[in-house]
Amino acid sequence: MKVLFVGDIVGRVGRRMVKERVPYYVDKYKIDFVIANGENASHGKGLTKNNYYELIDAGVDVITLGNHYNSKSETESYIGRVDNLIRPINILSEYPGDGSAIYDIDGVSIRVTNVLGSAFINENVSSPYLSVLEVLEEEPATIHIVDFHAEATGEKKSFGYALDGKVSAVLGTHTHIQTRDYQIFPEGTAYISDVGMCGFADGVLGFTKESVMNRNLFGGTGKFQPPDEGRGLFSAVVMDFDDTTGKCKEIFPIYYLEDEK
Repeated sequence: MKVLFVGDIVGRVGRRMVKERVPYYVDKYKIDFVIANGENASHGKGLTKNNYYELIDAGVDVITLGNHYNSKSETESYIGRVDNLIRPINILSEYPGDGSAIYDIDGVSIRVTNVLGSAFINENVSSPYLSVLEVLEEEPATIHIVDFHAEATGEKKSFGYALDGKVSAVLGTHTHIQTRDYQIFPEGTAYISDVGMCGFADGVLGFTKESVMNRNLFGGTGKFQPPDEGRGLFSAVVMDFDDTTGKCKEIFPIYYLEDEK
């Protein structure tokens, strides 16, 4: 089973990159299943219903979220009516939708779980590790892919090692910078600290450099602004899993940067 996991989609440029590159890589690598993190897809924060359908129409099978799961108020009204939008499983507030779900792909069961980290994340959450252990006591799936939406690399790596052999993959999201530590742990679990992002390449984290610098360096209070156009970046990983054991046989990154115009 070959799975494409797409990193955080940021704004209109990120959505364009998904529409342009996902079909290409699905064909090139004979992908069976596509997962994408969409928590920044709507103007850099949250996911509207229209943008949800835009990503599904682009070829994404399942969309995961993160700490901005509720940044667009309309998400709460539609997330419970769709079966392929996964919000963090360990949030403490009451919220509709599911944090983990199972899908049947040509007779192979794939579970997708979305978890928020606890370090440097403002959202109040229960233990990420114990939350996944509870999921493992539920209906089993042959392949289990965990999107660990977290800030700290040390927390991500520890989480990955703790789940080695218990799940098929632990994929870090949230920091928007693709790391080079993709690997398969000794017991067959695929890992990367951060898959990276899809979005505007010539700014900061998919946003205009001016808007981020204004807040981070100069004490401004304005919002980060994703541009509507510009050179795009597409970040993802491809994984190949054993259909019987669920162990990962191969993982490699995709880092596609458009040429400058």
